[in-house]
Amino acid sequence: MMQIENLSIMMADAAGSVPIIEHLDLEIKPGEILGLAGESGCGKSTLAKALLRILPPPAYISSGRILYQGHDILDYDARAMKRFRWREAAMVFQNALNALNPVLRIREQLVDTLQAHRRLGKKEAVAIAAEWMVRVGLHVKHLEAYPHELSGGMRQRVMIAMALLLEAPLLILDEPTTALDVIVQREILQKIVELQDTQQFSVLFVTHDLPLMTAFCDRIAILYAGSIVECGQSQDIARAAQHPYTQGLMASFPSLDGQRLQKRGIAGYPPGFAAQRQGCAFLPRCPRPCAQGALRQPPLLSWTPGHQLACYQAGSAQNGIPKEYLSL
Repeated sequence: MMQIENLSIMMADAAGSVPIIEHLDLEIKPGEILGLAGESGCGKSTLAKALLRILPPPAYISSGRILYQGHDILDYDARAMKRFRWREAAMVFQNALNALNPVLRIREQLVDTLQAHRRLGKKEAVAIAAEWMVRVGLHVKHLEAYPHELSGGMRQRVMIAMALLLEAPLLILDEPTTALDVIVQREILQKIVELQDTQQFSVLFVTHDLPLMTAFCDRIAILYAGSIVECGQSQDIARAAQHPYTQGLMASFPSLDGQRLQKRGIAGYPPGFAAQRQGCAFLPRCPRPCAQGALRQPPLLSWTPGHQLACYQAGSAQNGIPKEYLSL
């Protein structure tokens, strides 16, 4: 569905440019739910916005390719990008109250979205909008409401309906449940899964909640300081995470069953994007630092079939260091 190749994103400042995303490779497969996890500030939302080319200045894509069904969207002109957004890839933003226009009724915003991309009369557009309101679990009467008259969960459902109005094959969810309580969060995610089962669209789900992601996604990619450090099937990540950063994320969340254990966080903080980096970005926080990591950033290589890893020390007590690393 989408292939991200060697993507780098920079942030311009008075002293020049600093990297936010560096040489990132990732793919989104047709019909899958791919999770993108990591701490705040690691570049998740920046990457999500880059896929629609809506990065706010001074951030910009400096190199790489974003292939959608074989075509590089970085080569699209403004007219092609307008067709691409919402018709081919749509996004549900983190804060629906900020994303929706506060002075327009929900009906007007959904109808405007439809008429901007399809030749429809107003009556037909309203009928399609009403149909999608029902699909996401809302009443048709809510079309006449203003955003502030709806609850947080209802506004997020409106955003999901707006994103799916044109039945885009790719849906990007940028932490869509962050401001919601756990009950509403579960309802929203269940509704997305139901719609995905019937519509067969692909999903990129961005969040920092790794346990939530393991229950919701088919595959998971872990992002740290602008680089993918581990990627694999969600159950493999949940049962046998190999990178110390992924292990730290998993260990910081309490379990709903099993033995009660003392939770622990990850010591230190992610590096600032303006900080000078040498070697492995996770090295200052790593519980098992290594000489190789001090010299260079480990590349993302195959660990087992379907499981990629960027760590010189991961699994050395079990299966040994991957052979590809021995030649570096």
